[in-house]
Amino acid sequence: MTGRGFTLLEVLVALFVAAVTLTAAGKAVSMALDGETASRQRTLALWLAENRLAELQSTPNMPVAGTHEGLASQAGLALRWREEVSATPNRRFRLVRISVARPEQPDYQLAHLSGYVVGK
Repeated sequence: MTGRGFTLLEVLVALFVAAVTLTAAGKAVSMALDGETASRQRTLALWLAENRLAELQSTPNMPVAGTHEGLASQAGLALRWREEVSATPNRRFRLVRISVARPEQPDYQLAHLSGYVVGK
């Protein structure tokens, strides 16, 4: 620093440090927002899977063995569910495996839930 102010080199170094710091802070905020979005999608997908299993458990009829698919929406998020219903050694029970994904990414499962349905 001279008697009248900062030199050009000192100002440029300060600007460079500020730019690097702001870039790193922006990247951290962006990563945090991406993580929050992914967490929200997984939570909504799990709620959908739990709702599907609860529906099957509350109906008087046993679900038909096989694979069933459909589209649903949770809090404005479009989701695709897939149920695989299979028989068990006990005829009164069915094993249900439910997976949930985004329609545009069917191979990337956001949630997976397994449970049993008891015949009435």
